[in-house]
Amino acid sequence: MTQTQLPVYQGQFGEFTITEDDRKSVIIYRGGLITAALSFACGTCLLLGWGATAVLTPLFALFSLGLGVSLLTIHIYLAPLHRLLQGFWLIGTVASGVLALQSTEPLALYIYHHPVTLFGIGFTFAALTGIFFKEAVCFNRLETKFLTPVVPMLLLGHMVGFLSVSMERVLLVIWTVFFIIFAVRKAMQAIPPDIGDKSVFVHLKQQRLGV
Repeated sequence: MTQTQLPVYQGQFGEFTITEDDRKSVIIYRGGLITAALSFACGTCLLLGWGATAVLTPLFALFSLGLGVSLLTIHIYLAPLHRLLQGFWLIGTVASGVLALQSTEPLALYIYHHPVTLFGIGFTFAALTGIFFKEAVCFNRLETKFLTPVVPMLLLGHMVGFLSVSMERVLLVIWTVFFIIFAVRKAMQAIPPDIGDKSVFVHLKQQRLGV
């Protein structure tokens, strides 16, 4: 499809078209989410079903990679917020890498026994929560309205020790189920809404450049 054949959309600050590169970025964004969700779900099943912990380290690495790809390609109007979420992911990734190299225990087990480590690796999940919040605001998705409070509730609850083991398991299962639902629904969603109003991006960029 040539540029002249592309549908023209009316945005808040002018007309715009959606290119093949735009569509590819959305597909990559969703692929990252699916990778993260499936890795997380596999880890949850292995942990709760068989008590496996060693395999969680590579699964977490895959989860983090998928999340990083999604944060690289997500469309967020406010550039500072976009950079903030990417910064959160980077901090969490570095922290998890340091912990994985230094600990003699599997990463998940070490974090569970040392909740204070969530001050570092927790930034990864803060970035994920940011995506959930963005999707809840932009698309009014029911599952993301649950995920946005569930993720910090579980992590903070474990850090301060006010959640029982059974309650942590329940919240982890809720997180996993809704994460999978979210990723699957994103895969089936029309692409243009994920791209958003490109005229807003142009307008914000012009403001930053003083044009």
